[in-house]
Amino acid sequence: MAEIHNMKKLYYLLPIGLALLILFGFEMDDKDKNTQKAGKKMQEMVIGISKYARKFHPDFIVIPQNGSELAFQNVNPENPLCQEYINAIDGIAIEELFLDEKGKADDYRINNLKKIPNDKKVIVSEFVKEKNDEDRIVKLNQEAGFVPFIRTADNYHYHTIPEKTLNENSNNITKLVDVQNFLYLINADDFDTKKELIEKVANSNFDLILIDLYYLSFPYTKADLEKLKIKKNGGKRLVICYLNIGAAENWRSYWQSDWKLGNPKWLKKNYKGYDNEIYVEFWEPTWQKMMFGKEDSYMKKIINAGFDGVFLDNVEAYYALYN
Repeated sequence: MAEIHNMKKLYYLLPIGLALLILFGFEMDDKDKNTQKAGKKMQEMVIGISKYARKFHPDFIVIPQNGSELAFQNVNPENPLCQEYINAIDGIAIEELFLDEKGKADDYRINNLKKIPNDKKVIVSEFVKEKNDEDRIVKLNQEAGFVPFIRTADNYHYHTIPEKTLNENSNNITKLVDVQNFLYLINADDFDTKKELIEKVANSNFDLILIDLYYLSFPYTKADLEKLKIKKNGGKRLVICYLNIGAAENWRSYWQSDWKLGNPKWLKKNYKGYDNEIYVEFWEPTWQKMMFGKEDSYMKKIINAGFDGVFLDNVEAYYALYN
């Protein structure tokens, strides 16, 4: 899901004096206060997930997708880094950075990401409609020190394995900082069986594989993951599991048949463009216990399956709930 933009992006277009006046000269209204408060709760949730996972595996990798403001104190990029949040993550994933929905580079988020320490890898999924733009977008990301994944018009929902692997190598990849390319494959629609998906992914040389916990309703096993953790050329690679912590998805095992918007009350807001998802008040204990901390939580299933890490989607639900 493309990261939600807010009015702070405009500050980079304003004279510095006016920008500071906007930032600090007026008190925040209730919407802004609620957004900031929710942002702090999301920081706490990501930190909690990281601490929980690393009790079992000290090197467990945590990658939030989007929500670049969360890396900063009070969820404000004008402030210093939120060190506890930075320590909890291994990098940040971003969608549509140098080619946003308007066909332009997103300078606001690029500036945010430049403040992130170099040992925290930035991986970027770029949606490129025109083939002529691919090389340019790859180059812009690589010049910034980011690792791009090019998603073309026929792969909007992350269901296809690209033919080309950027910076293909036979290195043994054991940390996110060593990743030079990645495969974003959270939709299994193109594969008739789990076996087919595993075989086709195993026949690739991507440094990092991002997949769901399940192939349809069938969970990946430790044996499955061991096959996926070896590149075709023999090098080791990382396998990371997708987890949506900001929106409830009606095809997940936790979903109850009577659930709908407002029932339970923390199913809070429809997710525009995604009819099968509802934004949640993610700080609610019931939701958090489904996500992590318990033996039957999603995170424990991910850990038990043998994934190297987790990819946390919709962390910017803190903003979506109030804007």
